[in-house]
Amino acid sequence: MLYPGKEVIYPGEGFARGIHLLFLTLSQAQRGTVKPQSGFNANNDAQVLFKAMKGMGTDEATILQLVTSRSNAQRQQIKAAYKILHGKDLVSDLKSELGEKFETLIVGLMATPVMFDVTSLRNAIKGKGTDANALIEILASRTPNEIREIIKTYKEEYGRSLEGDVTGDTSGHFERMLVMLLQASRQQGVQEGTIQSDAQALFDAGEKKFGTDEDQFISILGNRSAEHLRRVFDAYLKLSGFQIEESIQKETSGDLKEVLLAVVKCARSVPVYLAECLYKSMKGTGTDDATLIRIMVSRSEIDLLDIRAEFRKMFATSLHNMIKNDTTGDYSKALLLLCAGDDA
Repeated sequence: MLYPGKEVIYPGEGFARGIHLLFLTLSQAQRGTVKPQSGFNANNDAQVLFKAMKGMGTDEATILQLVTSRSNAQRQQIKAAYKILHGKDLVSDLKSELGEKFETLIVGLMATPVMFDVTSLRNAIKGKGTDANALIEILASRTPNEIREIIKTYKEEYGRSLEGDVTGDTSGHFERMLVMLLQASRQQGVQEGTIQSDAQALFDAGEKKFGTDEDQFISILGNRSAEHLRRVFDAYLKLSGFQIEESIQKETSGDLKEVLLAVVKCARSVPVYLAECLYKSMKGTGTDDATLIRIMVSRSEIDLLDIRAEFRKMFATSLHNMIKNDTTGDYSKALLLLCAGDDA
């Protein structure tokens, strides 16, 4: 799905293409849990938020109820109205009044979708260490159009090349695969004539030889469309007797293994992949709040209903219940409002 609010023009394409994209976007938007509020009034909402933060104390309940029940486009209008009415930046005021994980979640919801991804990527690579999980999750699950918009906005916001920052923070085959994803130049559709040869090439690069030809995995998984890859995976299973995920697990390791598995899983189903990421963020001791917030915010208007449904199929609990059991306070309340239902 394209980032909301971004107009994409397809030169030379006709009216039918535009109608198709419109219906595609609308159908995808219906799989989000957050919808535009009917009877929306940006000025009224700006006033409500101002009153919730002025004086002694903060009305967190009002803030979380309002922010989680408006679409991102409506939140941008509220920010503009707040600036006009009060001469202050709404996000700055929210940061001064809120704290910790609850602040991170609410501030994330106030960013545009592309800026939220851009900021998440910047945070993943700046300073000491690299959050490889964030790089993998975002770059593997976003569409080519979204990747191009991220690259453009990253340059505008930071005056730096995203690819340059990624290559400066990673190395080896992992770096190569991330750079491949940043090219956002996957082939379109299914190339019938190369399904068998791609499956054979993957087999020859891994199961059939001593050692692994990682470059072959990177080239095929990074260049082919999701639809084409699904056909290749079927052919690979018939040829080798293994699912492609099994071979990647055996033939690769570390961050390269994780990014290749993410690409395969996203080719099969982005909601299934993200449901698994959410589960991993909360299972065991401690919670990976960065991942939990990142997915809940970024998918709330895209496919969170599908992620919820897949989560319930895959695990012995619902997303709602796991969030409820793993988080607390206003942070938990806001996440549960974004979840918008229990599939128990």
